Amino acid sequence: MPSANALRLQIERTLESRFPAALSPMPQTVRETAAAGIAEIDSLLSGGFPVGAISEITGPATSGRTCLALAFCAERTSEGKVCAWIDVNDALDPESAAANGVQLRRLLWVRCKSKAERANGKPWSRLEQALRAVDLLLQAGGFAAIVLDMGDIVVEHGSRIPLATWYRFRQAAEQSRCCLVVLGGAAYAQSSAEIVLECAPREARGQTVLQGYAFDVQLKRQRAVSANASINRSAMGAMRKPAASTPAASTWTAPNAWATGATA
Repeated sequence: MPSANALRLQIERTLESRFPAALSPMPQTVRETAAAGIAEIDSLLSGGFPVGAISEITGPATSGRTCLALAFCAERTSEGKVCAWIDVNDALDPESAAANGVQLRRLLWVRCKSKAERANGKPWSRLEQALRAVDLLLQAGGFAAIVLDMGDIVVEHGSRIPLATWYRFRQAAEQSRCCLVVLGGAAYAQSSAEIVLECAPREARGQTVLQGYAFDVQLKRQRAVSANASINRSAMGAMRKPAASTPAASTWTAPNAWATGATA
């Protein structure tokens, strides 16, 4: 009776024209990272968000996911680069974005809402517009970061997005060297996402005067190794990985200047 390894090789040779290495794990790659603009998050991600990949930031309302995305856009625009914000439900507050440090003249704001949709109330049509906008911008190139804000849509609507769409976005982001950041109540991109962060509200800071909001962040998935982590691994030897049941986590605080409309 053939061994398990022999069976695996036989299956892979049969499927190699369609699915290379179908039963073998993908090798862990090293990716360039872009700073998130928050020291705690950069430390958690060993440098920041992966360049040319999809990163998902999930969590309920007021969990800090929008603050985190705005901080990332602020970091990118401060470097003179152009970002895009695909706003499915027209929820972005430009004043809050400016308070986060985002240079609005370097931010393309795509508002996916029309008069007909306001009258008919069709959330799926707005989501379709957003997905088409992401596709066009990724194909056009020139954007350092694109944020797809699906934070206010029903989870069931986001779950309808075909996996083929996320795979196409992943390929396009890699070719254009763009950071595609997806905000949502759940993780939608599944295996196409390099990083998945889960946010949760923690507490308000300050006794008599509000000084800021504290948020908890857990690293649920990290498929690639950052260049910084690779260097540290070479210098320090094999790194200890956290147990599967205990994902890496961090806590960060958004200052009070970001509070209005930016804590979603």
